[in-house]
Amino acid sequence: MKIFSSGLQFEVETAGDKRAPAVLLTMGPGRQLTAGSEHLLTALVNAGFCVIRHDNRDIGLSSHLDVLGIPDALGVAGAHPVGVSMGGMISQRIAAAAPDRVLSLPSVMRSSNAPGLHGSSPEVSRGLLTRPKSQSPHDVVDRTRDIFRLIGRPAYPQKRPISRQHLLDGVHRSYHRAGVSRPLLATMADPQRHTLLPRIFCPTLVIHGAADPLVPLACGQETAARIPGARFEAIEGMGHDGPPGVAALRATPIVPHFKSVPAGIPA
Repeated sequence: MKIFSSGLQFEVETAGDKRAPAVLLTMGPGRQLTAGSEHLLTALVNAGFCVIRHDNRDIGLSSHLDVLGIPDALGVAGAHPVGVSMGGMISQRIAAAAPDRVLSLPSVMRSSNAPGLHGSSPEVSRGLLTRPKSQSPHDVVDRTRDIFRLIGRPAYPQKRPISRQHLLDGVHRSYHRAGVSRPLLATMADPQRHTLLPRIFCPTLVIHGAADPLVPLACGQETAARIPGARFEAIEGMGHDGPPGVAALRATPIVPHFKSVPAGIPA
């Protein structure tokens, strides 16, 4: 559905009881709401939460967006902002800047961007900067799958025919090339976020893949160390993508983390 806030248009989907505690699910760069894990969505709805998914900044059917405008437009006072990859950067900033709106923070596959942390390998970095051979849907999907092969890990393979069709459906739904490049630039241009993390006092769960080739495990450990009282959970064999096996493992610690927070009481 389309909602409007501050002159901006958001493409949003909700699942679950709208009276239940809200979870705001924010994905990484270039990822539409349809890229969100159905396994995590189902687990959260079955656990009694209302899940709000949205097309990320410059992506899909949304305009340039302010993420807090989404719960504002839906009349939601406080939420659990689940951030995956670049979405973790957004969720960290929300938790630091608007603590009265945040019930808890699960941060998934994200670094603090602190100086001295090791980044991805040259091969992965080069792969992220490559462009599709053309702007045809099939070439865009081929390029996306090449990236997934770089950042994923064989312990949790994608189901290849399903993955290709899912990506192709997303391109047909909407494709905006700048919506991939601009968020990546925004991630690289966020060098001071590590100084904000000690201001986060809500219950925090940091989840990271032990085999992540894009954002190494040490980045997740360092992020958790900067947030007071944060709990760290490493998932063995997990890379930086979200195939079904990984999605199910992510949901396992997230649901009890949410359940441990009193409903409707921001930190």
